[in-house]
Amino acid sequence: MAEDAQLHPSGDPLLAAKFAVPAVPPAFVARQRLLDRLTEGARGPLTVITGPAGAGKTTLAASWRAADLAPGPVVWLTVESDDNAPGVFWAYVLGAFRYHRVPLPDGVGSPSSADNVDHSLIVRLAGALAQLPEPVVLVLDGLEHAGVHGVAAELDFVLAHAGPSLRLVLLGRVDPALPLHRYRAEARVCEIRRSELAFTPRETARLLRCHGLAPSQESVGVLTERTQGWAAGLRLCALAMQRAEDAEHFAQSFAASQNAVSDYLTAEVLAAQPTATQDLLVRTSILSHVHPGLADALTGRDDGERILGRLVRDNAFVEPIGDTSWYRCHPLFAEVLRAHLRSRGPALAAPLHREAARWLDAHDRLTDAIEHAAAADDWPYAAGLLVDRLAAGRLLTGPESHRLERLFSSMPDGLPGTAPALAAAACALARGDAAAGRKHLAGARPSGGAAPEILLTRALLGLLTGADTGTGTTAPRKTAPAEDGDGGEQVAEGWDPECGTPDPDREVRTLMGRVDRALLARHPEIEALRRYGRGRALLAAGHGSEAREAFAAALAAATDEQTWTVRYHCLGALALAEAAGGLLREAEAHARDGLTAAEEHGIPLDRRTARCHLALATVAADRGDLAGAARYLDAARAHAPAHDVPAAAEAAVLRSRIELARGRATAALSALDDVPVSADGPARAGGEAAARIAVARCSVHLARGDAAAALAALGEAPVGGPALTVAAAAARLAAGDGGQAGRLLAGLPDGERVPPAVRVRAQLLEAQSAAAGGDTAGAVPLVTAAVRTARPHGLRAPFTEAGPWLRHLLARTPGLADAGAWLTGRSADTGKRPGRGAGTRPVPGDPAHGVPLLVEQLSPRERDVLRCAAQTMSTDEIAAELFLSVNTVKTHLKSVYRKLAVSRRSEAVRRARDIGLL
Repeated sequence: MAEDAQLHPSGDPLLAAKFAVPAVPPAFVARQRLLDRLTEGARGPLTVITGPAGAGKTTLAASWRAADLAPGPVVWLTVESDDNAPGVFWAYVLGAFRYHRVPLPDGVGSPSSADNVDHSLIVRLAGALAQLPEPVVLVLDGLEHAGVHGVAAELDFVLAHAGPSLRLVLLGRVDPALPLHRYRAEARVCEIRRSELAFTPRETARLLRCHGLAPSQESVGVLTERTQGWAAGLRLCALAMQRAEDAEHFAQSFAASQNAVSDYLTAEVLAAQPTATQDLLVRTSILSHVHPGLADALTGRDDGERILGRLVRDNAFVEPIGDTSWYRCHPLFAEVLRAHLRSRGPALAAPLHREAARWLDAHDRLTDAIEHAAAADDWPYAAGLLVDRLAAGRLLTGPESHRLERLFSSMPDGLPGTAPALAAAACALARGDAAAGRKHLAGARPSGGAAPEILLTRALLGLLTGADTGTGTTAPRKTAPAEDGDGGEQVAEGWDPECGTPDPDREVRTLMGRVDRALLARHPEIEALRRYGRGRALLAAGHGSEAREAFAAALAAATDEQTWTVRYHCLGALALAEAAGGLLREAEAHARDGLTAAEEHGIPLDRRTARCHLALATVAADRGDLAGAARYLDAARAHAPAHDVPAAAEAAVLRSRIELARGRATAALSALDDVPVSADGPARAGGEAAARIAVARCSVHLARGDAAAALAALGEAPVGGPALTVAAAAARLAAGDGGQAGRLLAGLPDGERVPPAVRVRAQLLEAQSAAAGGDTAGAVPLVTAAVRTARPHGLRAPFTEAGPWLRHLLARTPGLADAGAWLTGRSADTGKRPGRGAGTRPVPGDPAHGVPLLVEQLSPRERDVLRCAAQTMSTDEIAAELFLSVNTVKTHLKSVYRKLAVSRRSEAVRRARDIGLL
C-alpha cells in the first residue's frame, strides 16, 4: 500500500475497502436475463445501471463479476461522498487499477492536488488504457457521489480515447453527467433501468424459496405487486416472513410489509433528503398522485416542480405518471410518509385534505376532490360538490360510479341539508334500493331560491326512483308523451291534468334548460338517465309500447363511457319489456347485447340486473322451451338485486308458468305469492309488473276451472291495459259469458298499441268463442290471423296454452293445414318436417326450423310410460318395469294420448319423436 499511498493527493493511504468487490448476499437469486444484459452491454464502451436504493444494482454487477462473465479483468471502485473532488476521484481510480493488478505504465503519474487534475494526466491514462492487451472493465459504483465539475468531462475523454480496451460500467441512483444522448445516438451505451431491475413474480418466488419459504402463488403475486419488484423490499419481507408465525398472513398484510421496510426507507431515502423535500413528501403523502401545483398548495411554497423532478432523477421512489405532469410514490414509501405525517402532526391531515379538495375541484378533478373532502370528514362540502357540479348521475353510471358509491356509503346518516340528502338518495339508487332513495328525497327540501343544479338533481332522482318530489309525480293517461324526431318530446299531451301535478320528465327537461350549458355538456349521463327514467315511469304506468320507445331513445343517448351503465340497464329493461310484449327476436338480441355489455364494461356482479336473463327466460318460455326457460331463470337468481321488485315479479310469473306447464297448479300459485308484498310492493314498483302477476294468477285459476277466482285475481291489478283486458275476456268466456268477453275484446286498441303476444291471445279467444258456438268457419280465419301475427316472432306459447279446443280444431279443419304445419313443425304438403331432406336437424325453440310445440307438458311419470311404450312393451310389461298397476299405466297412456292429440299408442310414439320428447 506504500505505492498506493503516493497516489493520494493528501498523502493519506487509500482505503482498500473501496476497491473490494461487494460480496453476493446469502439467499441470492441469479437472474440470468440481467446477467445476459450486462454481458451484452460490456461488449461496448458504456453500460449504465440506475435505480433506487436497494434496487439490486450493486448485487447484479458483483454477481456478474463472480460468474466470470466479463470480457476481461474487472476493476471495481465504490465512490463515496468524500470523493467529490476531481483529484481524489482520479487518485482512487488509479489506485483501483493497481489494487486489481491491472498494470499501467509508470509514466501515467498521479494527481498532485485534490481540487483539480492536470489534463495531461488524463491524456496519459487514456493512452495507457489504449495499449492494454485485453479489455478491462471499470465498475464505478455510486458515481453520483463524485463531483460533477470536471469529472464527467474527463471520464468522457478517457472513454473516447481509450478505444475498445476500456469498458465502463456505471452504477448509481441517478444518471451520470455524461452526454448520454450522444452515446444513444451512436448505439454505444447499454442502459439497465429500474423497470428491468424489478423482480418478476417468478423471480420473487425463487427469492422466497431461497429463504426457506414455500409461498403460494397468490402470496407471490401480492408481494411482487406491493413492492413493485423492489429487491430490497422483497428481501426484507422474506426475512420478516422467516420470523413470522404465519408467513402467508404476513404476505397478505400490507401493514406487515410496510413495517418490514419502513426503517430502510426512512434511513436510506427520507432522511437523505433536505428539510424542504422531507416536508413536501410528508405533506403530499395524503395524495395518491401528486401534481407540482397541488404540492405547492399543500406546502405554501413554489418549489414543488423542482423538488419532484429532482426526486425522479435521483430514483428516490418517486416516478412520473406517463407523459403527464403528475407523479406518484412507491406504495410502501408512501405509507412510510403517511406514518411520519401521523406522528409529526396528527392534526395536520384534515386541513391538508380540505386544501387538496379545493385545489382538485378547481382543476376539474371532481371525484378526487370529493374523496379528499370525505377524508377530511367534511361531508357537507363533499355532497355539495356532487350536487353543485351536477355529478349525482356519476354515482349511477360511468367509470367513477363504484368509487363514488363507496365514498358516499360511508357518509353518516341524518346529516342536515339538501345536498347530503340528495347524495344519500343517489347512493341508495346506485345500490338498486329505490325505496330508500325515495325516503332520502323526502328529506331533501330545497329552499325557494335554490340553485337550478340542486333542483335538477332532485327532479332527476325523483324521476328515477318514482318519488313524489313535491314538484311533480307520474300520473300518465292512456297515451304518454312521445319522442319527437329530434330526440325531444311532444309534451302537449300525455299526462292527466286532473292530477294537479306536472309531468316529472318535463320538469327535468325544463330544469336542464336552466343550468349552465357548458356544465350540462360535461354530463351526458343526465340526458341518458332522464330517458331511462322516463321509460321506467311509463312502464310502471302500464304503457309498455311507449316505455320501449323511451328505452330505445335512452340507448341512443348512451354512447360514451359515462353512460355505459345506463346502456346496460336500458338493454335489460328494453329486452324484458319486449319479451313481455311477445317481441321475442328483439328481446333476445337486446338481452344478449346486455350480457355482453356487462362483461365489456366490467359491471360488478353485485350491480348487475337479472332482467337480461329474465328476458331470455321469457323468450324461451314463449317459444315452448320450458327447460331453457328454467335454466335462464336459475341464472337470473344469481343477479337479482334484493330491491328490484319488478324483476322479482317477472321471475315469479315465469316460475308460475313453468309450474303450471308441469301440471302443478298449487305450486304455480305459490310462486306468485312469493313476490314481496309491502308498501313498496309490485303495485308501487310498477303497474306493468303487478298486471303481469294478476294475469299469471288468472291463468292458474282458469287452468283449475275456477273462473270466479280468475276474475277476482284480475281485480288486484292497480292499472289496466290490453293484457288485463284479454285475461278478463278469457275469464268471462270460461264463466260462460261470451257476450261480455266479446265486448272486452272489441274494446282493445287497434294496431301496434297491442303487443303481439296479447294480440295473438285475443285472436285465439275470439276463435275459441266462435268454435264454442259451432261457428267453425268463423274460427278458422281468426286462428290463421293469430298464426300470422305470432309466426314472425316465433311466439308459440299462446297456442300451447290455448287448451284442447285448438288441437281439435286443427285436427278436423283442412283449412288450417298451413297453421298446423307451422305449429307442429311439419310440411303442409308432405307431412314431413322441413329441412330433413337436406340433412339438417331442428333446433329446440327455433321457429325457423318449426319445432312442434303444440302440446301440453307431460308429467315425469307420463314420460316414463311413453319411453317404455316406444320400446314396444306391453301394458303389463310397462307396469312391471315401473312398479305400477296396470290400471295406472292405462290412465297415464290415456293422458298422454289426450295431451298429444292422438288416439293410438303408435301415433303417440311417432308424435313424441317428432316433437323431441323421445
